Amino acid sequence: MPRKRSGISQTRSLLYGLARFLGDVQAISKGPRAVAKRAARRAAGRATARALRKLFK
Repeated sequence: MPRKRSGISQTRSLLYGLARFLGDVQAISKGPRAVAKRAARRAAGRATARALRKLFK
């Protein structure tokens, strides 16, 4: 049975999601190169997180 998330956890998740969305909007307003750069950095971050997760499991 999943644990219920606390109010602080939900607020933190909401704020992180909002920050991610605003970063996307800012990149779109700067042009296609900024969007591509942001997408590449996000992909690199995900790959790094997966590698570190496997390393410290």
